[in-house]
Amino acid sequence: MVMALVVALAAALVWATEGSASAAPDGKGRSSPDRQLLFFNHAYGVLDRETADAVEHSDYLRTFANFQVRTTTGADGQTWTGRYLMGRETYVELFGVGDLPGKDGLFGATGAAVSVEQAGDLATVRQRVRDQGITPADFLQTRDFGDGVPVPWFDASFVIEADQYDSFGAWAMEYRPEYFADPRGRTEPASHPGDVGRERYLNDEYRDHLMRDVTSLRLGVTRRDATSTVPLLRAGGFDVRTLADGGVVARRGGTTVRLEASTREEAGLREIGFSLNKAVKHRHTERIGRSTLTVGAGAGAVWRFDGPGK
Repeated sequence: MVMALVVALAAALVWATEGSASAAPDGKGRSSPDRQLLFFNHAYGVLDRETADAVEHSDYLRTFANFQVRTTTGADGQTWTGRYLMGRETYVELFGVGDLPGKDGLFGATGAAVSVEQAGDLATVRQRVRDQGITPADFLQTRDFGDGVPVPWFDASFVIEADQYDSFGAWAMEYRPEYFADPRGRTEPASHPGDVGRERYLNDEYRDHLMRDVTSLRLGVTRRDATSTVPLLRAGGFDVRTLADGGVVARRGGTTVRLEASTREEAGLREIGFSLNKAVKHRHTERIGRSTLTVGAGAGAVWRFDGPGK
């Protein structure tokens, strides 16, 4: 679920080396292994307090999406409270300033998780990362459902490099069979052997709302954070394009992620695109704090967030 905790525990998430033996660039800043192993899972963003509170108390969001405000206990007893919009395979997690410790709780901090669909694929991703000259650090996230007994939740891979990220981190993850076996997780049965996919992890309550999935994501990140994310995306099989200004665009798997080069002061969540369960005839615009959610007309929605000073 939440991966901001991983950022806080790790102190940094950075993939600092580019170049690959198994996934070499094609000379145009693009690279992709043959089989995609990692898919967009979820992203989080730290919003200003006004917007975070407006999100938390929005009646419209409870109609638009499978919306939750939930406190979770993870590894080492760490807790966090997030505002969630849950889709069929993907979701969004939102925090307010100060909801997370240290610089992870500052306005504009963001993160993105990419996950495997087949058991064992994370091991392949780790090897692809090693092939790029990077030693991944492994982390087991657990979840306490309230009885004081942590349940293995997912394995994560990242590199801990203190103070080597500015405001954004990305990580790979694979859900654990112990979590799927616990009925309190409200997950679905496997659709095939080794199914550890996103659709199995999320329940089907999205069907009762408009939002289906996240189709695009725009984040303002520093050039350093964008560059350090590229090896992980390449290892996962994304079609990655590095832009002249230091930004990154990653495609494949149904969600396009744009990391737009920015100063730290201008960094943050900028835009989320959604697919809908059904087309709507008329456009609806909802102002939520310092953000605007536009739904329709058609089978899509866009949620734009005001930048600093706007």
